Amino acid sequence: MTRTELRSSISLASIYGLRMLGMFLILPIFSIYAEKLPGGQNHLLIGLALGAYGLTQAIFQLPFGIASDRFGRKRVIYAGLIIFAIGSLVAAFANDLYMVILGRSIQGAGAVSAAVTALVADLTREEHRTKAMAMIGGTIGITFALSLILGPALNQWIGIPGIFLLTGILACLAILDVKFLVPDPVVSRFHSDAQAKPAKLKEVLKDKQLLRLNFGIFALHAAQMAMFVVVPFAIKQSSGMNENLHWKVYLPILILSFVLMVPAIIYGEKKAKLKFVFISAITMMLLAQILFAFSIHEFLGIIISLSLYFIAFNILEATLPSIITKIAPASSKGTAIGVYNTTQSLGVFVGGALGGYLSHYHGFSSVFVFCSILMAIWLILASTMKAPSAVKSKMYHLENISAEAAKALATNLATVKGVHETVVLAEEGIAILKVDLQQGFDEEKVLSFINKSN
Repeated sequence: MTRTELRSSISLASIYGLRMLGMFLILPIFSIYAEKLPGGQNHLLIGLALGAYGLTQAIFQLPFGIASDRFGRKRVIYAGLIIFAIGSLVAAFANDLYMVILGRSIQGAGAVSAAVTALVADLTREEHRTKAMAMIGGTIGITFALSLILGPALNQWIGIPGIFLLTGILACLAILDVKFLVPDPVVSRFHSDAQAKPAKLKEVLKDKQLLRLNFGIFALHAAQMAMFVVVPFAIKQSSGMNENLHWKVYLPILILSFVLMVPAIIYGEKKAKLKFVFISAITMMLLAQILFAFSIHEFLGIIISLSLYFIAFNILEATLPSIITKIAPASSKGTAIGVYNTTQSLGVFVGGALGGYLSHYHGFSSVFVFCSILMAIWLILASTMKAPSAVKSKMYHLENISAEAAKALATNLATVKGVHETVVLAEEGIAILKVDLQQGFDEEKVLSFINKSN
């Protein structure tokens, strides 16, 4: 990657991370704080406050991406970050839980992720775009882990209102980041590999393999949000530990989960055993939810359940995008990811709302019975899915290629050893290949065909 590509990728990944930090920081301590607010005795409202951003994010995510094609990436990102900052301020100065719900809803409406992804695509060459997207994905995982540790510590110093205010300030700093650190793209256009295309939605929504994965990310994040309605209360009640010290519970568990996640992912990718690793992680997640249901009032049981949960969660968060990329048609990858991200956001909302409802009316254990049912359904669906091919996506830039030349190039590229799927998009000036590196991929021949067409 060039210095400009690297700077752009790091800057935009940090913007993504700052926004997600604002969403995640409150997770480990919010329920305890919210219960003391007017309306907080109803856990349904606590769950809605936690998950409200998911609903508005799901609604506005794809429209923001489409708007960035028309009005410009940076303008849409500025607008989204301003909306997010306004929502943070509303939540910071809220006097009751209803205003917090409103603030969280406004936060979610600043859904800039699709616009940020499109800007990354504008600022990186095709052959390096996967690295840039990986930076964003890694930032989200790191942000979530840091939030579980920083949230309780920040709560001790500035409280939940202070955390909301801090996230508003960070959003304003992110605007300066976009303005002064992120270059303006020389050319801004649609990218099939990074953006959702409305015309492709029907194709993606009819794909049974992708639907299985969409249900999976929905279930995973529904369970995550439902869990955080209950677990802060459960840790405090079972151990007597002040919520500001809950980071001591999460830190060793997170370290353990990351240590175990890495070899699992490497094994799945290198040995073409991704489905086995995937199914094993869902099974572990199901066991974690069942154990939660039976031991949510026992501190040791909570610790064991959390350990299983985070090991499984980290593996699934890492493998799901990889499987999406392998399964989605090359020409519809951006649309498949857009639908996937939308169902993830819907899972956040549904999990928060149902988790709060079940906790309030049926007790803590009922929340994890619900999560266990979700995981059992997911396990059945995942077990019947096709094993993803051991392929990787590669993209190549094309110079002013005609539609006829693009068709001829696609035919030639399809004959190259190791190439499983070929799409040549003349209007975007790219060739997208799914290749099997293990069976032997003749990239020199691919480059020779591309050089001839250029």
